[in-house]
Amino acid sequence: MSSSDLKKSKPEIKSWAASASILVDVAMGRKPADLVVRNGRLVSVYSGEIVAGIDIAIVEGRFAYVGHDATHCIGATTKVVDAEGRYLVPGLCDAHMHVESGMVTVTEFTRAVVPHGTTSMFIDPHEIANVLGLEGVRLMHDEAMAMPVNVYVQMPSCVPSAPGLENGGAEIGAAEVLEAMSWPNIIGLGEVMNFPGVANNDPIMRGVIDATMNAGKTVGGHYASPDLGRAFHGYVAGGPEDDHEGTRAEDAIARVRQGMRAMLRLGSAWYDVASQVKAITEQGLDSRNFILCTDDSHSGTLVHEGHMDRVVRHAIAQGLKPVTAIQMATINTAQHFRLEREIGSITPGRRADFLIVSDLSALTIERVYGRGVLLAEQGKLLADIAPYAYPEKAKNTVKLARKFSAQDFDIKSPKPTKNVTARVIGVIENQAPTRALEAELSVSDGIVQMDRRNDVCQIALVERHRGTGQITNAYVSGFGYTLDCALASTVAHDSHHIIAVGTNKDDMAKAVNRLGEIGGGVVLYSKGRELACIEMPIAGLMSDERAEIVAAKADKLVKAMAAMGCTLNNAYMQHSLLALVVIPELRISDIGLVDVRCFEKVDLFL
Repeated sequence: MSSSDLKKSKPEIKSWAASASILVDVAMGRKPADLVVRNGRLVSVYSGEIVAGIDIAIVEGRFAYVGHDATHCIGATTKVVDAEGRYLVPGLCDAHMHVESGMVTVTEFTRAVVPHGTTSMFIDPHEIANVLGLEGVRLMHDEAMAMPVNVYVQMPSCVPSAPGLENGGAEIGAAEVLEAMSWPNIIGLGEVMNFPGVANNDPIMRGVIDATMNAGKTVGGHYASPDLGRAFHGYVAGGPEDDHEGTRAEDAIARVRQGMRAMLRLGSAWYDVASQVKAITEQGLDSRNFILCTDDSHSGTLVHEGHMDRVVRHAIAQGLKPVTAIQMATINTAQHFRLEREIGSITPGRRADFLIVSDLSALTIERVYGRGVLLAEQGKLLADIAPYAYPEKAKNTVKLARKFSAQDFDIKSPKPTKNVTARVIGVIENQAPTRALEAELSVSDGIVQMDRRNDVCQIALVERHRGTGQITNAYVSGFGYTLDCALASTVAHDSHHIIAVGTNKDDMAKAVNRLGEIGGGVVLYSKGRELACIEMPIAGLMSDERAEIVAAKADKLVKAMAAMGCTLNNAYMQHSLLALVVIPELRISDIGLVDVRCFEKVDLFL
């Protein structure tokens, strides 16, 4: 590809109204197009057809003509590309995702996913919001606007996610949401996780939802309960318009019947498409109100497996027609966010975000265009996307009161006895929910012991925003560690304190102290030795390195965890959600152990 094929990495895009006159002139043949792609097979997401022999003409970053034979649109300066019978597919949209889960910045996330055909993302930066508040959201909002593709921002709705059950680094309320609704790149409200608060008309929840509805923007949902009774109906009546927390076909069916969009996610560790897509493939529901998304994808997944192209391929493998799966990753998303006249289809007036694909079922992407500019070819990024510098105030956010020792993680028996029964957080592979388990543990010298043989190890949450030195100790099962080790991370949704999980308390102390030294990230120790480390100095959530570098570090971490006996798929993602006190059943927070089924703090021991 010659340099003449590339333009600046962030082409300016005028409104449809501002470009309408020249769009008409190009469509009529009175003025030349900037780019004409000939002889393609159009994937029409409006009609559900594949139409052969289609040309598209583009000017000022928008489609001007979509039809048979665009010869009249070609002038002396027009770039002409022959699709040679390949498919013309709208650029893919990720309807719900968190950039921070990729361990990188918006810029590096964009660099990683554009070659996979993602040209629109709807990001909810509630991770950085829980650390830096409204200022953190503004940083990611401004970075998103600098991208050569469409990165829309949803204003975080629940910071903290469950008031009274956790304390984070910041708080966001109705006033902050109202302010953000005036920002140019805010598309709506991020997932409303406090579903009991909505059903009970909590004034904070009502304030943030009302501010969004009054602004005419989309309210994102998060109903993480299997209860589809009165509480679910109260939640829907409160205003949320979509939900990605379903794990069963009946979850998707219930949401769509209530007028919501069911978002089916395939992230690094969440495999919720196969079960829910049966609502379409087996129950025959209308696919127009089903949307595909990723939610959380770490760098290793992005670099090695893909992004929305991976989700679409997976959906096709579950029995969806290719065109239907593509609709669920393009026009359905655009319509949901009231952006149908901007993105999601290859039709006149819309932004010229499209893919040239050689095999539709396998979604083999050969070229990726954003706003009429070639951004990637054969899986390689061509656009030069400049790095985005975060200020120093976004770093050095890990504040520890002291150096921790193994004794800080001792759990004393509540009574003089040889055995106690403890509550245990049970990890469920490839799903966000956990189980509330129980285990009988032995007591030695007044200290309750772990039970490695039965896969019960220790978990600790260490406060890191204010340097209080506070620690919550508990137990977790499901990682399968068989050797002395500890994994610690400052990524701990949603309040993002430090979570350490280990079979050895000395390693737990060393791992936590190491995170204080590097300003955040994730680190694995075994017998006093560091086995793997991913530095994330930006809010303790994101690296400032390239995605492929972070992915290599993540690969090393995964292999080191496996060497410690862990067989869990994407165990790091499971680790990072153990403090998410808005998803049942049992979680850990800075106030103690939380039973999310009843939204109450519970005792560690029965």
